Amino acid sequence: MGGKEKNFTELELNRIIEMAWEDRTPFEAIFFQFQLLEKEVIKIMRKNLKESSFKRWRKRMNSGVSQKHQKKRNSKINRFKCSRQRAITGNKISKR
Repeated sequence: MGGKEKNFTELELNRIIEMAWEDRTPFEAIFFQFQLLEKEVIKIMRKNLKESSFKRWRKRMNSGVSQKHQKKRNSKINRFKCSRQRAITGNKISKR
């Protein structure tokens, strides 16, 4: 943010929070999509979560369970999304 607050829509903010909660989504993916550094994501989470939820999230991010930091990830994982995930434009809803 560099001293200047970035304005996100509610939809973007929800997506940032969702990506931050996902264990396998690295901070680099959030930066790639929203140009937010890790410290900026932490500020957003602190501002938008209940205190207990924020503390639980931080504890999880710093545990061995989370793969939020690309440096700590298995070197064989070199993508931001599942290899089987369709491109957004190619998504189709199954009509069974």
